Amino acid sequence: MTEPSAQQASLAGWQRPLLPGELLEAPGGKRSARDWVVDVVLFGVAVIVGVLGVTSITADRSDAGVVIDVVVGTAVCATLWVRRRYPVEVAVVAVVASAFFAMAGGAALVAVFNAAIRASRRALVALVALALVSGAIFPLLYPSSGRWWEQFLFGLLLIAVALGWGLFTRARREVIRSLRERAERLESEQRLRVQQAQEAERRRIAREMHDVLAHRLSLLSVHAGALEFRPDATPEEVAEAAGVIRATAQTALQELRDVIGVLRDETEERAVQPPQPTLAQLPTLIEESREAGMNIRLDLDASIDDQLPQGVGRTAYRVVQEGLTNARKHAPAAAVEVSISKDDGPSLVVAVVSRSPVGVPAAGAQVEGSGSGLVGLAERVSLAGGELKHGPNEDGDFVLRARLPWTP
Repeated sequence: MTEPSAQQASLAGWQRPLLPGELLEAPGGKRSARDWVVDVVLFGVAVIVGVLGVTSITADRSDAGVVIDVVVGTAVCATLWVRRRYPVEVAVVAVVASAFFAMAGGAALVAVFNAAIRASRRALVALVALALVSGAIFPLLYPSSGRWWEQFLFGLLLIAVALGWGLFTRARREVIRSLRERAERLESEQRLRVQQAQEAERRRIAREMHDVLAHRLSLLSVHAGALEFRPDATPEEVAEAAGVIRATAQTALQELRDVIGVLRDETEERAVQPPQPTLAQLPTLIEESREAGMNIRLDLDASIDDQLPQGVGRTAYRVVQEGLTNARKHAPAAAVEVSISKDDGPSLVVAVVSRSPVGVPAAGAQVEGSGSGLVGLAERVSLAGGELKHGPNEDGDFVLRARLPWTP
C-alpha cells in the first residue's frame, strides 16, 4: 500500500501514534510512536525476566558460566528489535537459546508472543513443539531451581500465556483490517454510484434536450420551407413566418445553452421520446399524487407567466417530482407543501417540505437508500446553473429546495 487510504487519512493527528504501524502501513513498514514504546517495554521485560532466571541458576553454574549466560542472553534479547521483520527466525533462536541459557527465557516469551501475531499457522505449530522440547531440557540442566515437572509446567504455563495473548492480538488486528477494507470498499462503491448517477442524469438531460431541440428545429424547417415554396406570399405572410422563425430560433438557442457541457454517450441507442414535462404539467403531477393518497398543498406564484424557459420549467418539475417521490417512499403519512416562487435574484425557488406527523421521525430518515435520486437531481440543477439543498430543518421537517436562475 503506497498511498494512505481514505480511512487512514480520516484519522485525527493524535490517533495515528496510538496505532501499530502495520495497521497504518504495509507489514514491515515504518514503526509508529506506539511501536517504539512497545519495543522498549518488551525489551525491558525480556531483560528483567532473564535476570531473574539467571539469579535462579547460580548454584548450577560457575562464575564464568553465569557471565556467558548473560552475554548470550543479552544478545538474544537484542534480536527482538527485528522480530517484526523476521518473526519465525527470531523465535527459533530465542526458544533454542532458552533451553540452555536462563537469560534468554524472557526473550523466548516475547518471541513466541510476536510469532503468534505474525507467523503462519504451520510455523507456529512447529514453534510450539520446539518450545515444549526446550521447556523439557532446561530443568534437566538446572535441577537446583526445583523439581523437573514443576519447572516444566511453569514454563508451559508461561508459553501458553504468551501464545494466547498473541493469538488474541492477531485476531483483533484481523478484524480491524477486515472492517477497514469493508469501509474502503463501501466508500469506493458509493463514489461509483454517485458517478453513475451523475452520468445517467447528464445523459437523461441530453436526451430531453435532443427531443425539444428536434421539435424546435422541425418548426424552423416547416416555416422556412413555406417561405421557399411560396414566392408569391404577401409581405404580411412573410413577416409572420419570419417572426415565428426568429422566436423559434431564439428559444432553440436558449435550450442549446442549457445542454452545453452535458456529456452524452453517442454510441448509446436512444428511443424517440415525446417532449418532457414542464411546469404546465405540474397540476397533473400533483393530482396524481393526491389520488395515490398523499396530502399535498400547492402554492404556485401567479406572477410566474408563460415566459418561463422550458429548460427551467423542466428542472423545476423534476425537483417537485423527486420531492414527492421521496416523501411517498420515506414518509407516506407526511403532509407535503410544494411552493414555487421567484425572488429578487432573479431566481425561481422551488421547495418541497415534508411535514411529519407528531411522534414520527423526520422524513428521509426512516429508510436507507443509495441517494442516487438526489445525486442525479443535484447534477441536473447544477447543469442548469442553480443550487440544490436538502435535509431536515430546525422543526424536523425534511426540506428539498432548489434555486434556479431565471431572468424574466
